[in-house]
Amino acid sequence: MIEVGLQSSYNNLMKRISFENDYIYHIYNRGVEKRNIFIEEKNYSRFISDLQQFNSDQATLNNGRNIERGLIEVGLQSKKLVEILAFCLMPNHYHLLVQQKIEKGVTEFMRKIGTGYTNYFNTKYNRVGPLFQGKFKAVLVEKESHFMHLPHYIHLNPLELKPIYLGGKTNPEEILTFLKNYRWSSLPDYLGTKNFPTIVNKDFLIGCHGGYKNFLQNMQEWLCEEKEIKSNTLKDIIFD
Repeated sequence: MIEVGLQSSYNNLMKRISFENDYIYHIYNRGVEKRNIFIEEKNYSRFISDLQQFNSDQATLNNGRNIERGLIEVGLQSKKLVEILAFCLMPNHYHLLVQQKIEKGVTEFMRKIGTGYTNYFNTKYNRVGPLFQGKFKAVLVEKESHFMHLPHYIHLNPLELKPIYLGGKTNPEEILTFLKNYRWSSLPDYLGTKNFPTIVNKDFLIGCHGGYKNFLQNMQEWLCEEKEIKSNTLKDIIFD
């Protein structure tokens, strides 16, 4: 059962929301002034490495090493701050779907991500100042129907990079092929391609959908939905 809790307005959201263990949250942030926060492939790789290395209740040395597909080691003595259920990185923003595992896990995880990635980016590109548009935005997933559709919304974000696919008239198989080849998302792992398999807990989401076959079928049905229907379904838990 998905816990209930809806924030109808995002003004001063971080002052009001209380993160609780085992609850699920949609988290989002974009670059300050909507600037790109990922400029080259190494930036995406670094952020994904951070998703792994900062997801620990122990102090983390952000050593800046790049990662290849699936080659991330997990510390055996540490506890995860959150379970990452889905993610997608876009040039000027990111989406995460997470479940808090320990007290203040979401807050600490996002603090590490925000500070660590900003320091890396500013050093690499010789800039100063904030990289992200204020504090991260977060909303507690309200109900099961939201949870079932939200991963599709997150995973379909890369279609913004291919406007030809946004009209809904393209063959769904062609769209899925494009999405499966978009590396900076958890979707390839859900579709059977080992991309970054140690980052995401797939079992929880797949179980809720009743298996991989149903997950794929539900995504294909979502692809065929009219844009207005999609927007109305998730209007309270997605960000402009």
